[in-house]
Amino acid sequence: MRIIDLLKKESIALGVSAADKDTAFDKLIGLMDASGNLKNREEYKKGIYAREAQSPTAIGAGICIPHAKNAAVTTAGLASITVPAGVDCDAMDGEVSNLFFMIAAPAEGCDVHLEVLARLSTILMDDDFRAKLLAATDKDEYLAIIDAKEKEKFPEEVKMAENKKEGFRILAVTACPTGIAHTFMAAEALEGAGAKLGYAVKAETNGSGGVKNRLTKEEIANCDGIIIAADKQVEMARFEGKPVIQVKVADGIHKPEELIKKIMNGEAPIYHHTGDAAASEDSEKESMGRKIYKNLMNGVSHMLPFVVGGGILIALAFMLDDYSIDPANFGMNTPVAAFFKTVGGQAFGFMLPILAGFIAMSIADRPGLAVGFVGGALASTGMTFASPAGGVSPGFLGALFAGFAAGYTVLLLKKIADKLLPDSLEGIKPMLIYPVAGVFLIGVIMCAVNPAIAMVNTGLNNFLASLDGSSKVLLGAVLGGMMAIDMGGPFNKAAYVFGTASIASANYHIMAAVMMGGMIPPIGIALASLIFKKKFTKKDREGAVVNFIMGLSFITEGAIPYAAADPLRVIPSCMIGSAVGGALSMIFGCTLMAPHGGLWVVAVISNPLGYVAALAIGSVVTAVLLGVLKKDIAE
Repeated sequence: MRIIDLLKKESIALGVSAADKDTAFDKLIGLMDASGNLKNREEYKKGIYAREAQSPTAIGAGICIPHAKNAAVTTAGLASITVPAGVDCDAMDGEVSNLFFMIAAPAEGCDVHLEVLARLSTILMDDDFRAKLLAATDKDEYLAIIDAKEKEKFPEEVKMAENKKEGFRILAVTACPTGIAHTFMAAEALEGAGAKLGYAVKAETNGSGGVKNRLTKEEIANCDGIIIAADKQVEMARFEGKPVIQVKVADGIHKPEELIKKIMNGEAPIYHHTGDAAASEDSEKESMGRKIYKNLMNGVSHMLPFVVGGGILIALAFMLDDYSIDPANFGMNTPVAAFFKTVGGQAFGFMLPILAGFIAMSIADRPGLAVGFVGGALASTGMTFASPAGGVSPGFLGALFAGFAAGYTVLLLKKIADKLLPDSLEGIKPMLIYPVAGVFLIGVIMCAVNPAIAMVNTGLNNFLASLDGSSKVLLGAVLGGMMAIDMGGPFNKAAYVFGTASIASANYHIMAAVMMGGMIPPIGIALASLIFKKKFTKKDREGAVVNFIMGLSFITEGAIPYAAADPLRVIPSCMIGSAVGGALSMIFGCTLMAPHGGLWVVAVISNPLGYVAALAIGSVVTAVLLGVLKKDIAE
């Protein structure tokens, strides 16, 4: 951060007369207040003198740099005065101070005061530079002297400034299936890398709360290129004709500089929107597995709010009901319980249609939504040719099949319609041909395959229900370990989706083990940072404290920065701890009817003490392994 970016004319005074240090400090604090950087002058003054009490901020050679970081500061800033006669500020060299720079930094955020302090200390060591400042006769000259010195001392910043132009040169869109951690980590990484390289970057986030920081038409039209770091489909038609790079959200986190350089070097292919699959000239072809994963995650990300909202309300219904009234009607015996059960059941009931609908939409764009939704509904009812009213539901597996079948059916219809129908009928295709023909065909397909998938689904549920003893423990260990392999990636999501599907089948042991495996990595890392301080940098230790909250809230992604920095030690430690926790959850007979919430839904966990014990043991195992495997860090 440049000095002239923080130092305003309003906060400069030249040729000041000051009887003592307090008078000089009062002048500086007044200038800082007048420049609009403070919300409480007296509170800031206390911070200045509290720092001064630790050790004098007069560093010698006539320089004094008092500074404070506290809640009284609204915006980081500088104030500066010259005192030709000098003031005794207890400098180490015993000389008076005649050149003052006071720093104000907000309490929250990075340590900007330390960055500015280091920068000032560097440039002020030049005797000629200090002499020019003391000889300056007006504020413009004063700022020009500082500007020239910064350009001389930090020439790379001049080059970076030359690379910039008005507006955002690079745009980005980030999205992950859950829209919680990866989405925002990728956005921050890309914007930070852009600032480092000297290119203005704006990142739109497609998170769980909707689209934030949305890209405008003007920004898209004027940018040099767009980076799509996403594991689900995002709105792409707006990028027609622009250079676009499409990568995994993990690449946005771990390779931001590489992606930005590809855009600026002209290596990004030109994007052409086809209305279904993404198409870019000369772009690397996505593997079929990658396409299937993105389509699946698009369905899962839209399904999760229904699962979480409905599942937790159903769990509350059981907690609030009286089992003794009518065991067969448990969950609906009291009016309050019946309310929660009914509302939650309605939300939960949309799970399969939403999953299938948005998988189909990811494949075939909007025309696929209705067809996929109907396919998911037919999977939910288990409709067959022999039983139009419904039969045995193929459940989650049936909805997965319906989503992909609907999407590719609509794609096929599009190709047929493009070849057989004239352009004059283009307007009726999405409103008439695709929905009518698509719904009819998906109905035929699902009636034909529902019995076979239902048999597989029933067999799987029966197998899980039969698991006991060591098999159940092994299952808990495997699911717990999967949650920690990639911490929000494909393995993690596969285990989580399996757990939520098991809730629908009334197999609540599985969800308990799954959530256990997702909570342990961030808690274990936070615990290790407190116990084995030499294994972590100061910055990592400070950030790790937040992981306690994230872990208790079942947000595994808090562990990602630590895993990315040291994967060979962190990932195995987390996997083993999560596997131990998942196995213990099974051993202690813990069940969970809510699909999310962490320890905040402890009231609906059976054997909560056992669950907390399993969580503690698994977290300690991870922490101890990190302490053994990680090397000491010399800061």
